[in-house]
Amino acid sequence: MITRIEGDGLNYDVRLQALSTFLKTQRSKISPESVGLPTGSRRRTPGLRREEVSQLAGVSTTWYTWLEQGRDIQVSHSVLDNIASALRLTADERKYLFSLAMEHHSELPTLEEEPVQLHPSLQKILQELHHCPTVISDRRCYIVGWNDAARHVFMDFEQIAPEQRNMISLLFDRKEFRRLAVNWEDFVSGFLAIFRAYYGQYVDDEWYNLFLDEMMNRHHDFHTLWKQSSVSSAPDVLIEFRHSKAGKMLFDLTSLQVQGSSDLRCSVYTPAPETATERKLMRLIEREADPHLGEQ
Repeated sequence: MITRIEGDGLNYDVRLQALSTFLKTQRSKISPESVGLPTGSRRRTPGLRREEVSQLAGVSTTWYTWLEQGRDIQVSHSVLDNIASALRLTADERKYLFSLAMEHHSELPTLEEEPVQLHPSLQKILQELHHCPTVISDRRCYIVGWNDAARHVFMDFEQIAPEQRNMISLLFDRKEFRRLAVNWEDFVSGFLAIFRAYYGQYVDDEWYNLFLDEMMNRHHDFHTLWKQSSVSSAPDVLIEFRHSKAGKMLFDLTSLQVQGSSDLRCSVYTPAPETATERKLMRLIEREADPHLGEQ
């Protein structure tokens, strides 16, 4: 399939800018040595040059330059596949590249203004994960469900207005999260990787660009972390927490996409094996159930 990178309006311009930024970022991550190219003594920028990417992908330097600049040019699946291989993109990164470079007109599903009603089976899963903090979020990273373990480890999301329960915003806005996560940047990067995957999938939804602009205006460190973020629909991250009541806790974060039309995501924090994390979490829950335990 061959198509043109074309369109009109704000979404078109934003999509091309996102494509340009992504291509530049990805080629800057690849060293010439790793792909069998000489380093050279006059290299001023990290990573590959445009002509080196075009050489590896089997396209002209002019064509690749125009692609990276977001010009109105013809692109095909096969050529984009070659560029994805040259840039050593992961499966999620390839999907992101194609979403930005290939114009699509599929109708975006609308998010209902009413709160999402979780299916009873999903509610049952949440309840059964007694010692695994679990959060359910939608495609805009708004938290729509959580279990009791998540409330103990993170915060009582019930006390936060639904329109403020965006996981990305909370990570930057709430001091509790910055204090909780020892490797806070890794913690944030995992969610930004998910958010970027959604952004590529729903690039024509203006909400994402408005949200990104707002976050960049409010938080200087957001701009840096967003620029560095990868693309992943299911990142695996080991998170170290320093809980105010339970002390050091280690969790493996596993992100699962929930089957169905709502495009929900289930983020499960599993106590790391061979640590005292699960025992500490059990104790934390028991103390709230029976405050007198803390006096012993």
